Amino acid sequence: MSRLDVRKTYKLYINGEFPRSESGRTYPALDSKGEVLARVALASRKDLREAVRAARNAQTKWAERSGYNRGQILYRIAEMMEDRRATFEEQLGDGGVSAARARTEVAKSIDRMVWYAGWADKFSQVYGNLNPVAGPFFNISTPEPTGVVGVIAPRDPSLVGLVSRLAPVVVSGNTAVVLASEPQPMPAITFAEVLESSDVPPGVVNILTGSQSELAPWLADHMDVNAIDLAGADDKLRLRIEQGAVHNVKRLIGVDGVLDGQSPYLIAAFTETKTVWHPKGL
Repeated sequence: MSRLDVRKTYKLYINGEFPRSESGRTYPALDSKGEVLARVALASRKDLREAVRAARNAQTKWAERSGYNRGQILYRIAEMMEDRRATFEEQLGDGGVSAARARTEVAKSIDRMVWYAGWADKFSQVYGNLNPVAGPFFNISTPEPTGVVGVIAPRDPSLVGLVSRLAPVVVSGNTAVVLASEPQPMPAITFAEVLESSDVPPGVVNILTGSQSELAPWLADHMDVNAIDLAGADDKLRLRIEQGAVHNVKRLIGVDGVLDGQSPYLIAAFTETKTVWHPKGL
C-alpha cells in the first residue's frame, strides 16, 4: 500500500526554544536530487529582532561565567555532536557530499569544538599581560568579549563552516545570532537540537533559517549588534553588511573569506582589550 511520507517542519532556535517564524513562512529543504527533505522556517525581520534581544539579555551572564565553565559547556556540545554524528553524516550526504567527505567533516567539526573548548580557560592568560611602563604603576591588559555577534554561516561546508565560525565567538563570552546556510539548513537545525541538550544557557546561541540576503541587512543595521562575522557572505551581501556596519561602527570579521580554520587569533578578533593602571605606591 502506497503512502505519502509526512515531512517534518523545522522551527527556529531562539532563546533556548524552538518557535515558529512569526510570519508563518517556510521553505523546502532539498536534497541533491531536488527532492523535498523537510520544510524549514523562513525567519522574518521580527524573528531577527527577537534573536538579538535574547542574545543581548544572555550576554552579561554568559561572560561572567568562568572560562573553565564555558569550556565544559563547549565540550558537552562536542559530546552531543558525537552522539548525533550519524544524523549529521546523513544530512550532509543528502546535500550531495560523499560518504567519505561527510565522515571527515563531522569528525573535524567535533574535534574543532573540543579544540576551542580547551582554549576557554587559557585564552585570557595568553592574551592578557602585565605591560612594562615607565613610572610607578602596574599596567595590566585583559581581553573581554565584544558583546552580541552576528554570524553569516557558510553555505558550504555547512557544518564545519558553522562550527568554525561560531565556536571562537562564544568561547570568550560573546553571544551569537547565526544565519544558517540557506541551501543546506539541515545540519544547522540538528546543531540547534544539540545545543538545546548541551547545557548552553538560553540566548547564548540563536539560529535562524531562511534567506541570508533578506536577514543580513537588518542584522548589519541593528544598533544592538556589536560585530558581524561575514565569512559566509557573498560579495554583494558583504558590501551591504559593510555599509550597514558603519551606523554603530560594528567590528567586521571574516573579510578574508576563510570558512574552515581554527586559530586563537579568531578568538581574539571578537574581544576588546581592557587596560587598567594602578599606582605601585612609594
